[in-house]
Amino acid sequence: MKEIKVLGTGCLKCKQLYENAQAAVNASGVDARIEKVEKLKEIIGYGVMTTPALVVDGQIKSAGKTLSPEQITELIQ
Repeated sequence: MKEIKVLGTGCLKCKQLYENAQAAVNASGVDARIEKVEKLKEIIGYGVMTTPALVVDGQIKSAGKTLSPEQITELIQ
């Protein structure tokens, strides 16, 4: 099972990235758990300075961008 985390403090772009990640998982059929991380201390712990950020299995895949569901699908397969 893949572990996907969306890092962001709750801005519109962060919420959109979370929705796009859910859409990507649903469309691709990948077995994944999606978690939204909003605590600033946890976000900084990943070394991310710009949000939203996407973390897949502990690796930062994107920061400062709102990826489309299609882009996220490519990263999680």
